[in-house]
Amino acid sequence: MKYLLTMNMTPALWEALPDSAKQEVYDGHGAFMKDNAAEIVGTKALAEPGESTTVRVRDGKAQEESGLLNGSDTFFCGYYVVDVPTKTRAIELAAQIPDAKHTAVEVRPVVHEA
Repeated sequence: MKYLLTMNMTPALWEALPDSAKQEVYDGHGAFMKDNAAEIVGTKALAEPGESTTVRVRDGKAQEESGLLNGSDTFFCGYYVVDVPTKTRAIELAAQIPDAKHTAVEVRPVVHEA
């Protein structure tokens, strides 16, 4: 079964971390990917919120707005897709992702893919 493990971050929280803690997160992702390569289907890290554009269609016209959806202070920063035998294993993997020490990692089953 495939699961999406999503990571979210709050800019103020990230900025408050000392450089050593930030480096620990970066290094932790490298170790996580190496240690669990057989179960990882894919992963992506996303750009900082300042690079985001929110698009809405109103009255048939696309409207663009710089920044995050609804001005949220928490942003989606990346994900892993894992293929594991049980939800319990997906949760075990989520607990190994370094971001879980600072925020949270959401575990969600993949129900369709193309």
